[in-house]
Amino acid sequence: MRDTSRLRKTAWMAVLAMSASIGFLSVARADIVLPTPAANDIIRVELQGYEQLESFFADLGYTPKAWDAGERTIPRLFLQTIPNAWREEIADSLTVTAKKRVFFRTLGPLILLANEEIAFQQSVLKDAIAKDDSAIIAELAAQYRVETALDDPATITELQKRIAPIPASLAMAQMAIESGWGTSRFAAHGNALFGQWTFGGDGITPKEQRSHLGDYKIAAFETPFGSVRAYMKNLNTGSAYQEFRDLRAAMLANNIPLNGTKLAETLTRYSERGEVYIEEIQAVIRQNKLSHADDAVLEDKPYYHLIPSAD
Repeated sequence: MRDTSRLRKTAWMAVLAMSASIGFLSVARADIVLPTPAANDIIRVELQGYEQLESFFADLGYTPKAWDAGERTIPRLFLQTIPNAWREEIADSLTVTAKKRVFFRTLGPLILLANEEIAFQQSVLKDAIAKDDSAIIAELAAQYRVETALDDPATITELQKRIAPIPASLAMAQMAIESGWGTSRFAAHGNALFGQWTFGGDGITPKEQRSHLGDYKIAAFETPFGSVRAYMKNLNTGSAYQEFRDLRAAMLANNIPLNGTKLAETLTRYSERGEVYIEEIQAVIRQNKLSHADDAVLEDKPYYHLIPSAD
């Protein structure tokens, strides 16, 4: 457990240092994010292709056999970018089973990291409440788009509802669907894994942009982790996902484990396909046994930065 007496200091330091050390997205100055890992805890792994990746996973004991045997502690892997070669060559050369395994094993740890960051923010909020630290509460309220007054009890209630994890099973299923198992043009050119729209930021214009919906783009990110983080922020703040947050809060209040299949039922507004989209999410969870991912945890260290060779 982290030393909460140091949370305020580490939160401020992390804002400035995170991007350079671990390759995360740059964040707003007020954002409270995970502290930066020590340099000697980071191992750079330069990858020349699929075979080398599989060999590396085997050396770590990070294998389908270990997973099937019930191993749920997985290495801290951080893919720095999605290589074009995955879209253009590698994915099509693999069996469907192999492609899915590579996708989930390589990108799944980023989802656990994003939830770890949320757990860190929960600790920051708890410490701030105990100390009546209005400055930290204000920072989190801005970060999570809570607009009620700081002295309004509803502010704390809403922050506690918004600063909460996303089941890994749900995130992994949506990531697979939205990115075409990492082979979409948006994934290859912008590390975009969840099909999120933007009307003003960096993005990629869809080839068949629907002009009646405005000049939208698909948001692009410096790293795949940036896309995962933005997806979780979207579910935790967007007005379209209030039902999701309400159901999650009810589960947590009643000590019910978060269930990606059940929570998926609240995401009818994530896609224009509505109920058909929900059924697809649930099918991906079921067919790939992703509910087991909800029990997965990251090793304490080291951090492996996976750096694909230039395309």
